[in-house]
Amino acid sequence: MKKITKLFICAAVLATGFTNLFAQNITTASAYFKTISEYYATLKDYECDFELKIEKDETSGKISFKAPDLLRMDYENPQEQVICFNGDTLTIYLPGAQAVLQQAVSSSGENAKGDVSGIATPQGLSLLSRYYTVAYKTGQKAEPLDEDSDEMVVKFVLNRKSAAESFRSIEISINEKTKLIRRMEAVTPKGETFVFNFYDYKLNQGLSDQRFIYDPPSSANDFNNFLFSE
Repeated sequence: MKKITKLFICAAVLATGFTNLFAQNITTASAYFKTISEYYATLKDYECDFELKIEKDETSGKISFKAPDLLRMDYENPQEQVICFNGDTLTIYLPGAQAVLQQAVSSSGENAKGDVSGIATPQGLSLLSRYYTVAYKTGQKAEPLDEDSDEMVVKFVLNRKSAAESFRSIEISINEKTKLIRRMEAVTPKGETFVFNFYDYKLNQGLSDQRFIYDPPSSANDFNNFLFSE
C-alpha cells in the first residue's frame, strides 16, 4: 500500500512541473528550477510512455496529464492496472488483487506536506521548493544519461530539508535537446529507490476531461479512504 502511495506521489511530481523547461543563461540550480514552474503554467496537457523500477519490481505503461491536476497512469505491465486522479478522487485498480482503492482528496486550502493532493496540483512545485533544496548534480553542463549513452541531460538533485518528506532525495535528468524530463530517481528514508524513465512525449493534444474518468470493474472489492487506514 505504501509503495502505491509513493508511486502516485512520484508520478504526480512529474505532472506538477518537471514536464518541460526553457533555461538560457541561468547559472544557479534554484533559478533553473524556477523556470520549470513558470513553463508548467503554460502547459495544457501531455502523454508519454513510462518505465518504473522499484528495487527488483519493474512496470511500464502510459501517463496522461491535463492541467491543472488531472492524472492517469494506464499500465501495460501489469496489464489493466490503473491509477487515476480526476481532481477530486484518487482511484487505484489492482487487477491481481481484484481491488479498487479510492481516496477523496480535498483541493481547498494549503495541503499538508507530503499530502497527495498537494503534490498533484499546480502548487506542487512551490511545495518542493519549500521543503527540498535544489542543486545541480555535477553542474549546469549536460552529461550522458548513462556511461554508455549518447543522450545528453542536465541532472538536478533535490534533498529534503526535514524528516517529514516522503523522499529523502530526488534526482531529475532533463534531456538537453527536448528540455523534457527523461529520468527521475527518488529515494525513500528507508533507502528504497523508485526509478522512472519517460519516453515519446506528446504535448498539448487537447485531451478531454473524459480521459480522466475511470470506471473500475464492478466485480472488484472496494477499499475507501485507504491512505488513512491502518
